[in-house]
Amino acid sequence: MDGREFSLVRHYLGKNQRQMAEILCVSCKAVQSFEEGWRNVPVYAERQLLFLLALKTQGDKAVNNCWEIKGCPIERRETCTAWNFNAGRFCWFINGTYCQGDFQNTWKNKIQLCRQCEVFQSMIPALIK
Repeated sequence: MDGREFSLVRHYLGKNQRQMAEILCVSCKAVQSFEEGWRNVPVYAERQLLFLLALKTQGDKAVNNCWEIKGCPIERRETCTAWNFNAGRFCWFINGTYCQGDFQNTWKNKIQLCRQCEVFQSMIPALIK
């Protein structure tokens, strides 16, 4: 996530920089530096922003589980973290999942795949795609 996306998400959530700093447990200066591009947005902040964004945009909208959408066989499901924790809507949020047939255990690689995935795209509004 770059500074522009961070700022777009913050505005979409209806938070000012001080409020976002409180949510992320960082200083206002840190939020400003993320948005200005002086500092990279840390993984924990990106994950929390995306999670809050998904919660805000979902409401009562029904979303199928990732394993249903992707048609994952039962043997793959049984070793997938998303399936084990019944988190099929939030598979993109959890490391240790199978995406595109491969085990994903790092956020950086995983989120690049997830941004192209229909499960992620159904949960996150178009403003960051």
